[in-house]
Amino acid sequence: MKQYTLFLILIFTITSIHAQTKLIKASAYLDVKSGKLIQPANLLIENGLIKSINLKSIPESIEVIDLGSQILLPGLMDMHVHLNMDFVPNHFTLFVIDNASKSALRAAKNAEATLMAGFTTVRNIGQLHPSIELIDVALAEASDNGWINAPRIIPTGHALGITGGHADLSMQGGFAETVIDLGPEYGIADGTDEFVKAARYQIKHGAKAIKIMATAGMSSLEGPSGAQQMTKEEITAVVEEANRHHITVAAHAHGSDGIVAALQAGVTSIEHGSLLSDEAIKLFIQKGAYLVPTNALLDIIPLSYDKMNPIVVEKSKNNLPLAIESHEKAIKAGVKIAMGTDAPLVPHGKNALELSAMMKRGMKSIDAIRAATIHSAEMLKIDDRGEIKEGLLADIIAVETNPLEDIKTLENVTFVMKGGTVYKNED
Repeated sequence: MKQYTLFLILIFTITSIHAQTKLIKASAYLDVKSGKLIQPANLLIENGLIKSINLKSIPESIEVIDLGSQILLPGLMDMHVHLNMDFVPNHFTLFVIDNASKSALRAAKNAEATLMAGFTTVRNIGQLHPSIELIDVALAEASDNGWINAPRIIPTGHALGITGGHADLSMQGGFAETVIDLGPEYGIADGTDEFVKAARYQIKHGAKAIKIMATAGMSSLEGPSGAQQMTKEEITAVVEEANRHHITVAAHAHGSDGIVAALQAGVTSIEHGSLLSDEAIKLFIQKGAYLVPTNALLDIIPLSYDKMNPIVVEKSKNNLPLAIESHEKAIKAGVKIAMGTDAPLVPHGKNALELSAMMKRGMKSIDAIRAATIHSAEMLKIDDRGEIKEGLLADIIAVETNPLEDIKTLENVTFVMKGGTVYKNED
């Protein structure tokens, strides 16, 4: 009986190992660092990692995923999403129509659409809901535990900003007094002490990065377009607190004054960066900071004016050309770029539209892909993804044609694997 039990354990162990081991076969894979296609592409996947590439002998009795003439890439990354929001008419009313539970379910829906589009890592950069619970932290944990089909999620909790500023949800909806009055736990703060408290609350409850609102929005309702809102001292206090916890800080910043103050304070990234002065561009280079330009929305917003506040529409018409010019200058100057969409302004699941938009501003196809892979990983300070390389996470996608020649093929991803698990295979 004892020998029989040991035999069953051995059989179960062998079966389990084989179930965890897969071989992906394709015509080629993109080495994003060199910018070259490597042929063929035979990837051995084991325990969620890329075990070996183009191995000389293939193990017997393992699962083979034959993708034929398709081309493999590392899973893409979007560094600026709001998963619990949808861009519908009066979309900012969602945070009083949705309770926290419904907002989380909305986020799970959008997370699955994003994963199926080939984005295996996202940074949820401000949950945009007046719930004391950190919805994006719960979503990240649900993804990590396999409860939902979703990318790997870097949560930030509530965005931090001043009373009456761009993070203050009562301003976004134009709500009357007492409808939504928020304090530091919700990210709304004034002065360095309150901003440190706000940052600590997000970190305590699971935020893996911090987002601040250094300026007003380009089409904001709370003041002049892109005007600086947080002081340099307040930004510095948040950056120093985040540094103590070894996490990064992303600064929503449109106007030049706020961009310069945030870069001087040491933020990791500037989100949007719509009005870049020469001083700001020099600081990007000097500090090694990243720009997350959210380019595609500059093309999409004019198509959605019927869903927007008339004041926002008028400001957008004046400011969008300036943002396009700024991004072209930054790319030409060699500012480090990480990809972000500001979904849902770019619809969830259509994130790859950003790649074409970056090329319209002057990037080569390989640089746009790098912005969505290795450069995003570098910005996040993580080294376990972003390439097809032995020892890294088996976050892999496939497309029908060469993305170096046709970037739009990445808008139609046919295969998605995250951590060795196949979520999509249209072959």
